[in-house]
Amino acid sequence: MKKLPLLKAFLLILALTSFISKPEINSTNSWIRINLLGYQPKATKVAIWATKTTQVPDKFELIDQSGKVVYTSTTIKSFGAYGPFTATARLNFSGFKTPGKYFIRIAEVKSPEIIIDDEVYRHTADFALRYMRQQRSGFNPYLRDSCHTHDGYVLYGAKAGIKDSTHMDASGGWHDASDYLQYSTTSANATYHLLMAYRDFPQAFADTKQANGLDGKNGMADVLDEAKWGLDWLQKMHPKDNIMFNQLADDRDHISMRIPKEDSQYGKGFERPLYYIDGEPQQRGKFMNNTKGTSSTAAKFTSAFALGSKIFASADETYAQKLSKKALSALAYANLKKGVTQTVSVKSPYIYAEDNWVDDMELAYASMPLVEEKTWRKNEGIAFDYAKQETITPWLTKDTANHYQYYPFVNIGHYELAKNSHQYKQKVVNYYKQGIEQVWERAQKNAFYRGVPFIWCSNNLTVAFAQQCMWYKQLSGDESFTELEQANFDWLFGCNPWGTSMVYGLPSWEDTPTDPHSAFTHLKNYPIDGGLVDGPVYTSIYKNLIGIQLTKPDAYADFQSDLAVYHDDYGDYSTNEPTMDGTASLIYLLAAYDSRTKTIPKEFQSLQGAIIRGKTTEKKIALVFTGDEFADGGDSINKTLVDENVKASFFLTGRFYGKPKNRKLIQALKANGNYLGPHSNAHLLYNDWTKRDSLLVSELQFKTDLIWNYSAMEKFGIRMDSAKYFLPPYEWYNQQIADWTSQMGLQLINFTAGTRSNADYTYPELGKSYRSSEEIYKSILEYNKSKPDGLNGFILLLHIGTDPRRTDKFYDRLPELIKYLKTSGYELVKINELLKVER
Repeated sequence: MKKLPLLKAFLLILALTSFISKPEINSTNSWIRINLLGYQPKATKVAIWATKTTQVPDKFELIDQSGKVVYTSTTIKSFGAYGPFTATARLNFSGFKTPGKYFIRIAEVKSPEIIIDDEVYRHTADFALRYMRQQRSGFNPYLRDSCHTHDGYVLYGAKAGIKDSTHMDASGGWHDASDYLQYSTTSANATYHLLMAYRDFPQAFADTKQANGLDGKNGMADVLDEAKWGLDWLQKMHPKDNIMFNQLADDRDHISMRIPKEDSQYGKGFERPLYYIDGEPQQRGKFMNNTKGTSSTAAKFTSAFALGSKIFASADETYAQKLSKKALSALAYANLKKGVTQTVSVKSPYIYAEDNWVDDMELAYASMPLVEEKTWRKNEGIAFDYAKQETITPWLTKDTANHYQYYPFVNIGHYELAKNSHQYKQKVVNYYKQGIEQVWERAQKNAFYRGVPFIWCSNNLTVAFAQQCMWYKQLSGDESFTELEQANFDWLFGCNPWGTSMVYGLPSWEDTPTDPHSAFTHLKNYPIDGGLVDGPVYTSIYKNLIGIQLTKPDAYADFQSDLAVYHDDYGDYSTNEPTMDGTASLIYLLAAYDSRTKTIPKEFQSLQGAIIRGKTTEKKIALVFTGDEFADGGDSINKTLVDENVKASFFLTGRFYGKPKNRKLIQALKANGNYLGPHSNAHLLYNDWTKRDSLLVSELQFKTDLIWNYSAMEKFGIRMDSAKYFLPPYEWYNQQIADWTSQMGLQLINFTAGTRSNADYTYPELGKSYRSSEEIYKSILEYNKSKPDGLNGFILLLHIGTDPRRTDKFYDRLPELIKYLKTSGYELVKINELLKVER
């Protein structure tokens, strides 16, 4: 018993000693890493606690601009050491969704400013597009000067009967990175990403540049101008059926840094070597590559040409047909000798050591329906055969890989095949899941959820992995990896050990690269806006690279570790050099995030993802007219609207917009201030009449058709960004159609049920479906009188024309209807006014 007081004293001393020895939480040894661009309200929102002490907080606060605590959370998941940090933790504030500007506070430690808003990624894809324009070879719009206009002279062309040093025009395209080499593989992949970005998210892109990249609109989204720049060069690299080039210039480019027009590295003035694809290993100097075939590069040509032919079909049919022929000849070239084509190096051992090719063949065959739709069944099976040969992109299963060993870094073929093949979709989607699970096995062990290996161009892999997670969720509906996807996106914009964005100038108000490995910045102080830099590498890789020497004190010295390094220093070409193809992939990802689904306001009624009624608290009605085949009521309707000083909304198909006889009517409707929108291009039936969930179109068919509808509208000066409401053909759709519409940055709408107005197209021969104009008119009046909210917020649908077999035209009673609605106190407004949300 006498020992008890001594024991208590000992325990008290031990506790006090432990308390005193704990390092304090302060801003000199602890940091909070966030996505510096910001977070969308509905998205997963996680910040990272990183400290060189052992302390992990038990709560954190979100503070608004006035200093008020608006959110407190204990949702903290603790992890151990990572990189330079002794302790790390994930701070989850996903539950806070109020738009605004805030910061996280833990004791003395404050995060950078946190922005929460739906529009945080708006225009970011176009910002990154600046770097692509700056990378142009031939005429460079940034420099307003031309370079490499004499390219190039052929090497290894014997199989095509071309003598070495024969000149062939290869001017154009993009410089690959901060050097001026140009590769078909990266250029074709970049081109495909730009085309895909426009196809999937066209609303994310503006038209502020001409085709040559200089200021000025040309009626085409800037991303398509850039994609066409790539396509035009790829055609030069595949000028004939039996000629294809893999590379323009080589590593002699690295002799010195210079502005592009000063390039003279190859002993032939400004003319650079063109490396022909012969399917055999090629050697220059003392290095031999491991080429085994023609497939990897030629298949990338195929998919880029095929998608380009579809995208440009409505704008330039002749150009599209040319691309279709190129796609077919490139596919034939891919089959000349099955295997991979690698790049060539003369002075150093560094090449793009691509080692896989079946993924490229899968995408090529999955793209063939864009060129030859009738052969889809055959090509679908071939594509799946290739998919089975590489179910998981190999780097996903590894901690390391050679430079560009598995390229592209994401298997786009799986995505395209799954979208368009009911037969193979589930199997291919599962391949994606298996790859994600491999990365997740590594990622779940650290607070940053980092499972991407720190090899050269690790940021490119990060973008690719985020794409795969996003596509898997889209295709499967499984949201298990949403937080993992967001973590990879956040990593790129500051939620990483170094606390910096990996994109030059984005965001402009926070820490981004300032001293990249680039002649533009190093020699002339030109900004390289939008360029995605290579990203951190394993420290072991960094220490063994040739010719790296930092030029100034390391601003991130506190955050380097034995695991990985990143330097914002011109002297480090391994972590801080921007790449053209990585930036193109990022453009797709930014466009996707910019186009995420926005919540339908609660005051509106919706069904299957479409808004079907506005606010029932306001006496407003939108008169909506749809049109495809017939336009007989157009002039009468237009006159009535003018006489009654009323504006309406017209949703017309591409076929309607394209008919010369409708041109004057459309111009008059637009001039009179009405809303003009899309109704599909070819008036497709999207889903089965009896089984609503049974789709009759693929995602590709849906989006391509809708893009063509907008292309027809653009001829009347109506752009997608000014006509974001879409009314589906037949007024029939399902949730999947609504989701695809939302991915394009558009909002699906439909008429408000309850009256017979939408039956004004019927004619007596339809039997029981027929409704007379009197019956339709009475149904509107009866609904207004019998319902507590009357017609408040109604989307009242009529048709601009009907089949000649209907002689009882309801549009003849439009003056009477409008007078009744006005007398009843309703304000007749356009659809964008009916669905306007006050912020």
